[in-house]
Amino acid sequence: MVEPGHPHISVRRQCELLGLPRAALYYEPRPESTENLRLMRLLDEQYTRTPYYGIRRMAAWLRTQGYQVNHKRVQRLLRLMGLEAIYPKPHLSRLGAGQQIYPYLLRGVNIERVNQVWSTDITYIRLLHGFVYLVAILDWFSRYVLAWEISVTLDHEFCISALERALAHGQPEIFNSDQGVQFTSAAFTERLKVRGIRISMDGRGRALDNIFVERLWRTLKYEEVYLHDYRSVPEAIRSLGRYFAFYNSERLHQALNYQTPEAVHRQLAKARESRFPP
Repeated sequence: MVEPGHPHISVRRQCELLGLPRAALYYEPRPESTENLRLMRLLDEQYTRTPYYGIRRMAAWLRTQGYQVNHKRVQRLLRLMGLEAIYPKPHLSRLGAGQQIYPYLLRGVNIERVNQVWSTDITYIRLLHGFVYLVAILDWFSRYVLAWEISVTLDHEFCISALERALAHGQPEIFNSDQGVQFTSAAFTERLKVRGIRISMDGRGRALDNIFVERLWRTLKYEEVYLHDYRSVPEAIRSLGRYFAFYNSERLHQALNYQTPEAVHRQLAKARESRFPP
């Protein structure tokens, strides 16, 4: 339990010791109506099943479920959730100051070893009376989740925090992300560039360029998120922490010859270090 008036330990330090983002301490449910939160749950579940549905098709699907909504309302809710249909679209947005788009480097590349490619993405996580955002960083070869963070806003700070945690244990040759402002910001990309890591970015509306993270989100939601109604941010963090520990160290993957991501990642990373000592 965090104590704001603790005589020796600051609130920030207490949150660090408990593994909680400081924002979680002050979190209040998002000011959305009960109906909008219900729609967002439905949209999240349908997006997980059919990520290629655009705004108008999503609106039409909601109407088949008995909700009389127009596409503008669906568009606002999907943007709030950070969801975008998977299909090529013209580049219509403008970059902010200090932001740069990098080319996609992984088309036709064989993924043959750990720490060859890491990738990241953000997804919407529902709470009983609100929602938060989750970012994760994944090693493509081993499917190992290197780091993850929760945030109550879509700023870049929690993405940088996850990146720094992942880089504390090694670094990839290539780092892949989408073109979200969190990942195109100079604050994020500079941390990669100073280490000599090549930066790769998906084409707009092409989440399948980041297929392994998309599969992670689908697995996470069906095996964990949709089975629970988290009542608070700390409860969500505890539950997600248990799931990621299970995913990394216990869940067997067919694509890994029924080994766990942790076993593959550590075994091959150790073998590579023995061949190429620092």
